[in-house]
Amino acid sequence: MDLNDKKTIVYSRNTVEFVTVAVELCAYLEQSQGRKASEFTDTILKLLPLLYLKASLLDDVEGEEDFFPEVFVSEEDYEYIRHTISGVMADDDDYLDFCNEGVRFSDEPAMKTISEDLADIYQALKNFAEAYRLGLDENMFEAVAEVRSSFVIYWGQSLTNAMRALHRVKYTLRDEEEDEYGED
Repeated sequence: MDLNDKKTIVYSRNTVEFVTVAVELCAYLEQSQGRKASEFTDTILKLLPLLYLKASLLDDVEGEEDFFPEVFVSEEDYEYIRHTISGVMADDDDYLDFCNEGVRFSDEPAMKTISEDLADIYQALKNFAEAYRLGLDENMFEAVAEVRSSFVIYWGQSLTNAMRALHRVKYTLRDEEEDEYGED
C-alpha cells in the first residue's frame, strides 16, 4: 500500500469520527473522579455504543509486521483510570462474566470489573489518539491498523461486557430508587 492510499484511510470520514469519539471517551474517563455513579453510568452508556459503531466502521487494514506503535499510556496512567472508575462505581464495579471462553470449562463464571474493562479500552484508545496527535501519516496509519485489530481481538469484547454490566447497574439503581421512594 502506498502513502496516498494510507493517507486516504488516515483522513477518511470514518477514521476521523472514530478519533473524535476516542478522544472524547478518554477525556471523560480522565475527568471522572468524584462523579456520581448514576451520571457516570448514563454518560458511558451513551459513549460506548457510539464507540463500538465507529470502531466497527474503521477500514480493516494491516500494518507493517516490523512496526511497533509507541506506547503512551504508562502503568500508572492505567491504574489511575482503573482506580478512579472503581471509586465511582464502588460496590457496582464487579460483575460475573458469562462470555469468557474459560467459563465453558469451569463450573464458575469469571469475576470481572467494569473499571478494568474501561481501563483496557482507555489504554488502547489513548495510545491510538496520542499517535494521531503526533500527526505523522505513517504512524497514524499503523495506529489505525493496531486499534482496529485490538478492537476485533480484545477491547471490543471488553466494551460489550462493560455495557452489559453498566446496563444492569443503571436499571437496578433506578428500580431501587423507585422502590425507596414508593414509586412504581
